Parts: sequence; C-alpha cells; structure tokens
Amino acid sequence: MNKVLFILLLLSNIVYSQKEITHDVYFDTDKYNVPLTEENRLLLFISELDTIDIAKVSIYGFTDDRGTSAYNLELSQNRADAIKDMFSGYGIDPDLITNVDGKGIILLKVLNEKEISKIRGLNRKVEIIVTPKQPQKTPTKSDSKVDDKPKDKLEKSIDDLSKGELKKGDKIRLDNIYFKTNYSYITAESRKTLEHLAKVLVEHDNIYFTIQGHVCCTQMSRDAIDKRTKKRNLSVARAQYIYDYLARKGVDKRRMKYVGLRRKFPLGGDPKFDRRVEILVTYIGKSTK
Repeated sequence: MNKVLFILLLLSNIVYSQKEITHDVYFDTDKYNVPLTEENRLLLFISELDTIDIAKVSIYGFTDDRGTSAYNLELSQNRADAIKDMFSGYGIDPDLITNVDGKGIILLKVLNEKEISKIRGLNRKVEIIVTPKQPQKTPTKSDSKVDDKPKDKLEKSIDDLSKGELKKGDKIRLDNIYFKTNYSYITAESRKTLEHLAKVLVEHDNIYFTIQGHVCCTQMSRDAIDKRTKKRNLSVARAQYIYDYLARKGVDKRRMKYVGLRRKFPLGGDPKFDRRVEILVTYIGKSTK
C-alpha cells in the first residue's frame, strides 16, 4: 500500500452524518484478510460506537476492476464476511448486522492515467454503514441532580468492613478508586484507598468476597474495550486488577473471586458512577486472628 493511499486512509477515518455513521476498510490486491493498519482503524471505529444505540449495521464488499465478474463477486463477499466476523468478535451483536453483501466491481473512473493505481486501491474495500436508533424524548425533572450519587440499599463502606459490620450479600462500592479512562489500571490518587482496603481485608481474614467490575457508556449491556489489550473485556480486566493487587498484598486467593458485569447494572446519573468496582460479600467464616 503506497504512502499516498495510506495518507488518504488516515484522513478518511470516520464520517458522521445526522442519520448514519460510515467507515471504509481497505484491502490488498486479491486479498480478503484485513491488514493490520486497517484492523486498528476498525477497532477504533467500533470502540466509538459504544455510546450509540444501534438499529442496524450494513456491510458491503467491493473489488477493483481487474478479474472476472464471478471472481470479483466471490472476493467481495469474502471481504464483507471477514468484516462481519470481526464486528462479532469485537462484541457487536450479530443480530444487528442485517446486510452482508459482496457487490463485486467498482467501475474504474479515471481522468489521469497516473491515478489508476491509487483509484484501484481505494476501490478494494468494504463499506460499513451503521444506522443509529432514533432517540426518544424522555421527560426530565427540573429538580433532579444528575451528579447526585445513586444509592444502593446494600451499599456498605470500607469502614463498615473494618468494624466487622458486614453480612453475606452486603456490597462495598469502592468510590474512591478510579481507573484511567478506557484502561484497566488505577490512577495515582486511588492508590491510597486501595492500600487501605488491602490492609483491612488482611486483618479480617474471615471475609470471602467477589470483586465485580463495571463499565459505563456502552450500548445496552456490552463490555467496553480495554485499549491496552484491545479486548472487549474492560470490566473483567478492572476486577482482575483489584484481585491481583489484593493477592500481592497478602489476601488469600481462596477468599476471592472476580467477575466482569459489563454494563448490566447501570446506576444512572453521572456516567462516572458506572466506572466502578464493587466487592460483594459471599461468605463470613470464623476469623483465625
């Protein structure tokens, strides 16, 4: 892929319109496997769909003007199928993908013979069209405060844990532990709280628990993408980060489990409250101390 084409791809990243969101993926000659640079662009595009309520996704494959009609139809379909598989692998509900069609050749329209190679490169592509659902208007209360922290009737604090005032089913929300946006590691200001939590859990060795990771701002109940690993498992990765930290600080692994709950249980209000990790008490045994 030449430098001119690469620059054009960077400039053509994501095109937004009022009704549809589009993205093009480009292929090498006679290939339908996605080049690494294009896979990275596609991953970025998919990650930016997390806040969009999708109505449908259409995927159309194309080829340049070389090759027979039958060959080009098959190649364009294979390209469309490859993008569908990647969409599904990155967490897009396959039921939302309503069209996956190979269209074959894009006729070559050239004004200058020097443009032929570049135009053919731009014709070897898959077009993705994402149609969002139309937003529904919902009544708002003038006296509501979106920044108010949502309440949980089972919510407890680390202080309750240190006093031994917990029972099975209680939940500790770690409000002062913050993760870097789109990543699974904590910010520097959160370390003090996490150190305090580890110390209390080491002292109260009769508490067994599950670490639950949550994310905000994804469509429906999907997980978010961890930008470090490019995997759509951010809620799991954040819970595992806490698990690994506590284990290093001396909390017995037999007392702990971790799980990612994606965006199954949004709290409402400010999205920051859904970027959270909670500890669910699963069992209280006899202390050895």
